[in-house]
Amino acid sequence: MSPVRLRVAPSPTGDPHVGTAYVSLFDLAFVRQQGGQFVLRVEDTDRARFREDSEQQIYDTLHWLGLDWDEGPDKGGPFAPYRQSERLDTYRPAVEKLLADGRAYHCWCTTDRLAEMRTAQQKAKQPTGYDRLCYGKTREQRAELPGFSETPVVRMLIPDDAPLVFDDLIRGETHAPRPDDQVILKADGFPTYHLAVVVDDHLMDITHVVRGEEWISSTPKHILLYEWLGWERPAFAHMPLLRNVDKSKISKRKNPAARLTWFIEEGYLPEALRNFLALMGYSMPDGGEVFTFDEMAAGFDWSRVNAVGPVFDLDKLGWLNGHYIREMPVAELAERVVAYMGVTGDKAELVRRATPLVQERMAVLREAREMLEFLVTDAFAVEPAAGEKFLGVEQRPTLQAARDAIDGADEWSAAAIEAALRHALVDELGLKPKHAFGPVRVAVTGRTVSPPLFESIELLGKTTTLARLDQALSG
Repeated sequence: MSPVRLRVAPSPTGDPHVGTAYVSLFDLAFVRQQGGQFVLRVEDTDRARFREDSEQQIYDTLHWLGLDWDEGPDKGGPFAPYRQSERLDTYRPAVEKLLADGRAYHCWCTTDRLAEMRTAQQKAKQPTGYDRLCYGKTREQRAELPGFSETPVVRMLIPDDAPLVFDDLIRGETHAPRPDDQVILKADGFPTYHLAVVVDDHLMDITHVVRGEEWISSTPKHILLYEWLGWERPAFAHMPLLRNVDKSKISKRKNPAARLTWFIEEGYLPEALRNFLALMGYSMPDGGEVFTFDEMAAGFDWSRVNAVGPVFDLDKLGWLNGHYIREMPVAELAERVVAYMGVTGDKAELVRRATPLVQERMAVLREAREMLEFLVTDAFAVEPAAGEKFLGVEQRPTLQAARDAIDGADEWSAAAIEAALRHALVDELGLKPKHAFGPVRVAVTGRTVSPPLFESIELLGKTTTLARLDQALSG
């Protein structure tokens, strides 16, 4: 039996979609369990939406997530090239065979004519689909009719007995709607997805095609192409769609979390996101929610994939990410925070020393940056709302007493700083702790929420702390 070969085939048309990572994760789990190969193929035939930097973003985000491939445009392999735009010569023979066998035909309809046809079908409450105006006609015959385009496309001729039922690894017997005469070669000479994916999967020996459930309706077209071209078809597995809370399909237009780069920007941990994406469609035998990719791959079984579209619950992801943060050795977490904040030298060392203070207080690395920025910023500023509430004229006696106490401290440690401030503000001024330390916190950190105050002042240093208190007093 030949080894399993699976592929993920994103299009470089914008920021990488979280669905690419979702499918890659399940592909890779099955491949590793079976000892097969995982292929990254770039489907860049949509030249109108092509974006130059998108391919590199695909590589970077999947690598960040810890999902690597065995073959691809960046690595090469026995079935290169792995970009569809570099494989155009491989599609033409398939088109010519389909035309010669009467399985496909040329269509010269303009886009305006097709739009008018669809509008008329919708008004008549008819199923939309190509009406075969061009079928059976020569170029000359078609040119005599309205809506003629000089450069034709090529369409499949869908038979009345098209295969509308197929076996799915996740869903079992699956029914699909009858397709219309799908375009397989565009006027610009580029294949459409439907032709290219079949040709590429065949030529690359792909054994299992894993993709989102929105492609169920296209599967009959692909099955027909395999049959017509005389090729063995792969197994199909249609993953449940990731959905927003309102059950709509997660998309980059509606939800920033649809972009893989958003998770990096927000400071999620890749191991937590891997775990979360696995939970979106997979259940472990023991019912556990926290597990590694290796644990998932070891006993992977398509029967454990839930066909119902999961809700992309960011609260659940936040909980899971926080769990990974709290379980991580503090030294390792500190390096993650340093890298996320992009600091070096003395600033990086400050962040490392401060990380134990915030490990239990954050769910994502962004929150660590927000809490620790006051230590390393070159442009310190107090949040306006915090300043308005805590740094008014009535708080100046508190701030002055705090400044004097800190200036007179003989020892620079959190314990000594706490003792000095408690004596000056609580014992001498008679303030309750929240009224005593709130203005000090805002003056030195710029925020109402920060790491523990006395440890923060110790890390900030005496000179900077006094300067910030002076700034608050002069405001």
